[in-house]
Amino acid sequence: MSIKKNELKESKSKSMLERSYKVPDTYVIIFFVVLLAAVLTYVVPQGYFETKDVTYMVDGEEKTRTVVDSETFQYVLDDSGQKVTNGVKFFEPYGEVGFSNYMFEGLVKGDKWGSTVGIVAFILVIGGAFGIILKTGAVEAGILSMIKRTKGKEALLIPIIFFLFSLGGAVFGMGEEAIPFAMILVPLLIAMGYDAIVGIMITYVATQIGFATSWMNPFSVAIAQGVAGIPVLSGAGFRIVMWAVFTLVGIGFTWKYASNIKRNPTASVAYESDAFYRNDFKEKDIDVKFNLGHILVLLTILAGTIWVVWGVMENGYYIPEIATQFFVMGIVAGIIGAVFKLNEMGINDIASSFRDGAKDLVGAALVVGMAQGIILVLGGTSSTDGTVLNTILYNTSQMLVGLPTVAAGWVMYVFQSVFNFFVVSGSGQAALTMPLMAPLGDLVGVSRQVSVLAFQLGDGLTNLIVPTSGCLMGVLGVAKLDWGKWAKWQIKFQGVLFALATIFIIIAVVIGY
Repeated sequence: MSIKKNELKESKSKSMLERSYKVPDTYVIIFFVVLLAAVLTYVVPQGYFETKDVTYMVDGEEKTRTVVDSETFQYVLDDSGQKVTNGVKFFEPYGEVGFSNYMFEGLVKGDKWGSTVGIVAFILVIGGAFGIILKTGAVEAGILSMIKRTKGKEALLIPIIFFLFSLGGAVFGMGEEAIPFAMILVPLLIAMGYDAIVGIMITYVATQIGFATSWMNPFSVAIAQGVAGIPVLSGAGFRIVMWAVFTLVGIGFTWKYASNIKRNPTASVAYESDAFYRNDFKEKDIDVKFNLGHILVLLTILAGTIWVVWGVMENGYYIPEIATQFFVMGIVAGIIGAVFKLNEMGINDIASSFRDGAKDLVGAALVVGMAQGIILVLGGTSSTDGTVLNTILYNTSQMLVGLPTVAAGWVMYVFQSVFNFFVVSGSGQAALTMPLMAPLGDLVGVSRQVSVLAFQLGDGLTNLIVPTSGCLMGVLGVAKLDWGKWAKWQIKFQGVLFALATIFIIIAVVIGY
């Protein structure tokens, strides 16, 4: 009885605190970041680079990539030779980018291969597919059965799943793939007495820790080393040790947090938003029985997951293929549900549940478009066009000159972390920054291997908190958790990761890595 009274007191005090200070909505935060970007276009002159092609070998296959030529930076000049600042206008017609256009232009930017359009479509298709799967009730029945069978041992799932997702991030650059898995695991963890944050930690966060510390990630390490002119996938020993340390720290941090939430669920910043899943499971009978239809749906999910992993690892499948694989998985599950009348499903329920599932993630999809709008207001990421980003990139890189070696290596890491806010694509950031950082590193005594290390840590770890990351916003949408609340919690862990990355950068410089 006293425990319930304490929880009620904590809940009331928490409500009073939230009424006195409310975290701004994600849309509000991004709006003001876009406003800041617009102001910068009036004070920072535009600059551009020329480009060149570099070739490198990956697994015996020659790759070619167009990158920045670090010695060709120039400011855009007007007829009188003055540097040009081209302040963005409030409104621009005919497909141009103005301040008020950032929403629409952000949503339609790019193509299906990972730019905004592709990520938005991926999020909506995945949401729809899982809407069908969840409508069958098979996942729910499986969760309730697992809770019953693992009573007292459910904590063992946390380190095992974290390790597997971290390994997936390290080996084949897992990122977007975490979204559908979060759809299953977030409700499972909440039903077991944890919260959405634990679900996000063991899926998306784990993948990005693996991504950032990988020794063989094809989307970051391989490209960065090729651009930097060092053997691709070299220096694996140091990175494997780094991955193991980061993964163990992540598991330990998550386990400790999960244990605290298990004891006191109201302490979670996600406590209110988790009510959607928590209340749903309270009404369910934990002694639910499986029938053949439930088994077939779960086998469909298992077979689909194997298909996705095989496609990514063996054939290099990416966003278009993965979205289609999950779409097929959803349709097959829906047919099974209709045939076996799971949850009283009919054929029309396949369509309506797809629509409802996609609707649940519309908010996350819109955030992806808004975040892209920030980049467009700054002029885009093209190195050959006059943009504010190019000027920021060049001038920041020049700050390294004259710094002590250790300090220069650390500043590289900090710069890559900040720059990732604007360019969250690992391969895109490598093409923009590595041609500048690698030769500058030579001048200040930082090896090219360390330059790559600074890039991958800065690129990967900040994906866990920047609102411009489409993957992060997709996972938060699945978890029904606002970015502001996530950032309020994640900033602590982000500090741990920052300190750990700093230590590894310093060690790498000192040992001459």
